[in-house]
Amino acid sequence: KLAKKKNATTRDISGESVQQGLLKLLEGSKVEVPVGASSKNAMVPMVTVDTSNILFICGGAFPDLTDVIKERLKNDMTIGFKPAGWFEEENLSTLLRQVSADDIRRFGMVPEFIGRLPIICTLDEMTEDMLVEVLKTPKNAILKQYQKLFKMDSVELVFEDDAVREIAKKALEKKTGARALRSIIEELMLDIMYEIPKDTNIGKVTITSDYINKKSLPQIEVRSIPVKAGDMDD
Repeated sequence: KLAKKKNATTRDISGESVQQGLLKLLEGSKVEVPVGASSKNAMVPMVTVDTSNILFICGGAFPDLTDVIKERLKNDMTIGFKPAGWFEEENLSTLLRQVSADDIRRFGMVPEFIGRLPIICTLDEMTEDMLVEVLKTPKNAILKQYQKLFKMDSVELVFEDDAVREIAKKALEKKTGARALRSIIEELMLDIMYEIPKDTNIGKVTITSDYINKKSLPQIEVRSIPVKAGDMDD
């Protein structure tokens, strides 16, 4: 977001200018910070913050940075040194590990800004196993949130392990990291959330991999007698 625009003919107020404005903050100085400022009330008290001992960690997605890296590697590559197609789609994570400060500069960051952030590291894309952990392990995991919502209606909600893994696979296909998990689950659970309050006899809902893949309905059980999934609309 802060990268300066390429081939810009006007002043780049959202890119390079912002980077220049952050230089003093990053190198360590005393800055005035408004307390509770808003667009409606600009007359607010100011607090002085010394950034000398603050550790700044900056991150981002850096779209198209791999194109900059590929261009540099192509120019540096000698004939026969690497096999043809070695930096295709499946090797993009390997490409990012070879990023250099010069690549970041070509991407659109000014040298002064890069110099104040001397350590560059990359993160690998989330794997299927990682997404499964995100779904199940955290204290406020999204699966636990839905289970608690169902519990308010005295209904037990169960996600089979295969179903959780299918959700993780679908999230990987979207290529938006863990953010895709919530949208996928909300889409899957929308109809069920409307059905539960209608039938007080429902005691348990089991989410299966077939339901995730839209091959069947979820398994529904009444409080004493199990019923077929197709009876959910009765």
